[in-house]
Amino acid sequence: MVFSFTLFLALFVLIGLSSMLRSRGTKKDYYLASSSIAPSLVGLSAVATNNSGYMFIGVIGYTYATGLASIWLMIGWIAGDMLVSTVTHARLRKATARTGEVSFAGVLSNWNGKPNVVLQRVSAVITLVFLLAYSSAQLVAGGKALHVLFGWHQWAGAVIGAVLVMIYCLAGGIRASIWTDAAQSVVMILAMSILLVVATASLGGIHGAITEMDKVEGFLDLFPKDLVVPGILGGILFAVSWGFAGLSVIGQPHIMIRFMALDDSSKMHRARLWYYIWFIAFYAMATAVGMLARIHLADPGSFDAELALPMMAMDLLPPFLVGLVLAGIFAATMSTADSLVLSCSSALTHDLLPQNIENTRLLKLGTGLICALALAWALFNKQSVFSLVIMAWSGLASAFAPLLLVLCFGGKPGQHLSLAAMFAGLGVAMLWRYLGWQTAIYEGMPGILSGLLVLSVPLLLKAFLRKPA
Repeated sequence: MVFSFTLFLALFVLIGLSSMLRSRGTKKDYYLASSSIAPSLVGLSAVATNNSGYMFIGVIGYTYATGLASIWLMIGWIAGDMLVSTVTHARLRKATARTGEVSFAGVLSNWNGKPNVVLQRVSAVITLVFLLAYSSAQLVAGGKALHVLFGWHQWAGAVIGAVLVMIYCLAGGIRASIWTDAAQSVVMILAMSILLVVATASLGGIHGAITEMDKVEGFLDLFPKDLVVPGILGGILFAVSWGFAGLSVIGQPHIMIRFMALDDSSKMHRARLWYYIWFIAFYAMATAVGMLARIHLADPGSFDAELALPMMAMDLLPPFLVGLVLAGIFAATMSTADSLVLSCSSALTHDLLPQNIENTRLLKLGTGLICALALAWALFNKQSVFSLVIMAWSGLASAFAPLLLVLCFGGKPGQHLSLAAMFAGLGVAMLWRYLGWQTAIYEGMPGILSGLLVLSVPLLLKAFLRKPA
């Protein structure tokens, strides 16, 4: 088990270090790989970054507790992601080339050719806060997996993950991140596939698994039990609200930077094809494994549900394959953590600091500082992985997605209006979560709608003023 785990981690580190051979020693190369990444690598890297420890730990834990009704989270998430990507991905790549910026906040703030310094710095602060929370969740997820499999303290896994992420981030920047992401995505889906097949076979096949699930009260119900609006209508509302979670991907700097790094905007359809085929397959398997875990680990009150996958792996698989599953979980956490750390680093060194830093040594120093802060947050964190990721995801989406959508549709909001929309969306989303309403409707939905409403105020005023008396 330790051997296979170490083998795969060593492979990822070697791939990351090999990216140094392609380094051009510039800031644009460190943060954007000189916009030279092939479509297949963009797609695989984006899906690995998206399907993080949240998928291995958070989603499986949520599915374990919820049952079949969790499928609406998957359907809504993928549908929302797919719908909005048709509008934004290619336009964002073109804007990246047009503005010459190397960060997500930089492109948004300079989209129409006029620099908005205050907007860029405020965006950088929001990016730093929420992506630090997000990256700490990935390290927590890795720590939980090692705790179950090796009996180590949870801080040990967080430290190991942080060190490995720092090694290849410092070595090759975003190129190292993308290359290792592509390799990690293969290990992730392989690990999930093996566990799915073995767990199903141990119950006598698909029919036997369904029969056992049916014995758990309410586990195969189509809709969650705690809906504010009961029945089909409540289920539709639940699914639509999670569609906004998928739409929220366009507000995630660490994912969108992958599409910004594509070598040619005309190849975006190929990158998206790689992304969605891998995404659908992986999410479907994660949901199925989460449901199977409820049968294999039948006492939900006796352990942390977010540890269901590593515990089931230990019960069903030989040591070598347990190591593979653990490597898959670690791959998921690292593939997102490295991206988050680099996005935070660009927010600090490119967007926030008053001087435009070009020295790659200083850029790497900023990356190391961010990684250390993420580790510190992880060591003192008390929230679940699922809760922490969703909070960060919805916060970033509510701040950035409305502005990106309006810009992609040709809008030209000024700096003050853009800032008002950011704060309105972010404020509504965080208030929604504070009030606990996210159990009925994902908080990103009201957050994004609030931001869009603020950005549409000038159009509404024009329409009102033109209305005949």
